[in-house]
Amino acid sequence: MVGVDDATDVAVVKADRGNLPAAKFSTSLPQIGQLTVVIGSPLGLEQTVTAGIVSALHRNMPPSEESPQGLIDLIQTDAPISPGNSGGAVVNSSSEIIGLSEAYLPPGSGAVSIGFVTPTATVTDVAEQILKSGSAIHPVLGIVPSDISPEIADRFGLPVASGALVIGVAPGGPAATAGLQPGDIITQFDGQKIASVTDLLAGIRKKDPGQQSVIEFQRGKENKSVTATLGSTAKG
Repeated sequence: MVGVDDATDVAVVKADRGNLPAAKFSTSLPQIGQLTVVIGSPLGLEQTVTAGIVSALHRNMPPSEESPQGLIDLIQTDAPISPGNSGGAVVNSSSEIIGLSEAYLPPGSGAVSIGFVTPTATVTDVAEQILKSGSAIHPVLGIVPSDISPEIADRFGLPVASGALVIGVAPGGPAATAGLQPGDIITQFDGQKIASVTDLLAGIRKKDPGQQSVIEFQRGKENKSVTATLGSTAKG
């Protein structure tokens, strides 16, 4: 194991073998409607192949216990993806890898053939960082955010029922330095409306560590704005 990046669920492993042909990665996003072929070992069934089409691009999945930072900018496909497919190649009709199988909505949720793929641009960027330094670096704001449900808004008397509620601020972090406080509700990030935590995480992930972002938020009945310099997940 060379390195693992939890934020994107990408790992680099080294095999002690030679004379293997290198996989070809697509250099651009697929088009909606294009063929997707998923390769993997669902439920332990080795070398299983399923097929479908690209249903949508730039899908985001909210934070969960398995992915506390959420999953951002994914490709959606209706090619069946099952437990055991994760990390397997997803290729196009030219045998180019367009991404890695990432997640699916289980039938218990009422979904039918809704799977998600991490695009090659993300995979190759993270892999190159891991090969270079052993880890990948992502921008951070230094807060613990929460979605706002109508029930939460009513219970705590919040002025709005959408946005990202700040429930924690890392001492000395970018948000604390900019002046954000627990209880603030982030409504815009660099001019983009923030309706949920997923929107905020997607906005942050599009930036680089060290870049500045304008954050608009509500504090009580006041609308405020600050500029924060994003930090980094780099350790040490």
